[in-house]
Amino acid sequence: MEAILFGLRERRRRRLRATPFPDAWRAVVEQRFPLFQRLTPADQTELLGHMQVFLDEKKFEGCGGLEITDEIRLTVAAQACLLLLHREPHYYPRLVSILVYPHAYVAQSRERLPGGIVLEGPSGRLGESWVDDVVVLAWDAVRAGASDASDGHNVVLHEFAHQLDQEDGTSNGAPILAQRSRYVAWARILGAEFAALCEAAENGRRTDIDPYGATNPAEFFAVVTEAFFERPDALRRRHSQLYEELASFYQQDPATFAARQ
Repeated sequence: MEAILFGLRERRRRRLRATPFPDAWRAVVEQRFPLFQRLTPADQTELLGHMQVFLDEKKFEGCGGLEITDEIRLTVAAQACLLLLHREPHYYPRLVSILVYPHAYVAQSRERLPGGIVLEGPSGRLGESWVDDVVVLAWDAVRAGASDASDGHNVVLHEFAHQLDQEDGTSNGAPILAQRSRYVAWARILGAEFAALCEAAENGRRTDIDPYGATNPAEFFAVVTEAFFERPDALRRRHSQLYEELASFYQQDPATFAARQ
């Protein structure tokens, strides 16, 4: 029975990917997500196909009085599906709903500090990814991140990198890799870069990787995913092994995007 359901799902996904993408929708993607224009025609076609599946399978819900529009759905989907190019797409299998607030929202946080101290209380957020079911986003941050593809900050790429990390049910900075043997290099390279970032953050030194990545390995993976797609030249130049490891995982070379501007 499970094999039958899998086959039906894959046939439906193939049909959706082959469905012509509406011209009005494509115009929104081109306007709201300029990075789309830097992709090759083949990658653009693949991205739009993945978006058809994503939009069919994921539920969007407006929060804080926000009404969900095609503009919101398409802007989120375009960025989320960028992470799926050239890979076997599982379409974020744990994700059911995307909650979108108009602006930064307040959520309860719980942070464990050295010495066993635990801080709890409200905190303002632009997004979050839950291990099961939900991604939460602030629409103004989504729109800003999509419009500037070179500032190194993109809330959708960040939260959907968490979704990739969480596909195995844990959030630890180690997504599912194509071969088990790849975990050795992944742990060595990302572990060393994470340790270096933590040391720099503790000593107040400026870094070209967002110091928020020093929070934990899961946040490090999400932060370097943002840098990989938005500041690839700098990441490749200053952290070449990290760049190559991410290029192997994502099966992309964003440093080539700039040549197509």
